Amino acid sequence: MAILITGGAGYIGSHTCVELLNRGYEIVVIDNLSNSSKKSLDRVKEITGKDFRFYRDDLLNKAAVEEIFRRENIDSVIHFAGLKAVGESVEKPLEYYYNNITGTLVLCDVMKKHHVKNLVFSSSATVYGKPETVPIREDFPLSATNPYGRTKLMIEEILEDLYNADHEWKIVLLRYFNPVGAHKSGRIGEDPRGIPNNLVPYITQVVIGRLGYLNVYGNDYNTPDGTGVRDYIHVVDLAEGHVKAIEKIMGKDFAQNGVLTYNLGTGRGYSVLDMVKAFSQICGKEIRYEFKPRRPGDIATCYADPSRAKEELGWTASRGLMEMCEDSWRWQLNNPNGYDDA
Repeated sequence: MAILITGGAGYIGSHTCVELLNRGYEIVVIDNLSNSSKKSLDRVKEITGKDFRFYRDDLLNKAAVEEIFRRENIDSVIHFAGLKAVGESVEKPLEYYYNNITGTLVLCDVMKKHHVKNLVFSSSATVYGKPETVPIREDFPLSATNPYGRTKLMIEEILEDLYNADHEWKIVLLRYFNPVGAHKSGRIGEDPRGIPNNLVPYITQVVIGRLGYLNVYGNDYNTPDGTGVRDYIHVVDLAEGHVKAIEKIMGKDFAQNGVLTYNLGTGRGYSVLDMVKAFSQICGKEIRYEFKPRRPGDIATCYADPSRAKEELGWTASRGLMEMCEDSWRWQLNNPNGYDDA
């Protein structure tokens, strides 16, 4: 029996493939490669020494998804596939709603038809909107401040409704905080197309000279140094969280639980300037940055309470800030142009 990984060639997907294969799971990957590279999957095979089948297909193509389920012995699904840039979602809301929600509906419909009802969904801390207090617990009120976040929230609600209609479904919602880092080998990592949306790849591209300086949005927040504070989590810790979620679904007691939700974060916040200083230390270079006005929708401080994941999944984030920076820098140094270097 195999686990289908949608969006498995992406940043978090590829690292999760490594962790699953290293633990003896059989996987099948579907990815349309719109924001990823097949080279990441070639390197997953290189790192693990294990083979798996890859389908270059889109979840919006129902016939293609049907064919995968007919050909493969799928038991569970980890659903990463989706458009994910917050800024772009504001500019192209219809594209985000159509792609992320319709793709999920197609996937769930085909899963239901083939009696595959085990699902781990890649959600996001954006579903908490602007929380009034930190750390953020799973029972906090939900809202979203941009179309990307709203697609995650809507899909969570769809999956809740799916379970309420059919209690055979076993669903885990994983709400990520801020993934950073790369595999220790330096062979797979974050490879954004164009100018990065996320802080860490932006920093590393400034260091290697692809970008001139870092834009720091806001230096007047009510934080120790005035810059925004976020919960940064190593991508391998995040990948290990997915393994724990799959193991939870396969456990005997899951049938009594329905839909389970977990924060995946460290429970500690670091500011933008904390990250800049840590990277400067790792790479031995000064990192140029300029302060810019706050961006609409940004909040001062956001970090998780990950205690539920520790208690119920047996999962904790074990990699610290310096390791996150070291691994990100190794990836960027070995792959100045990302997978295009291959």
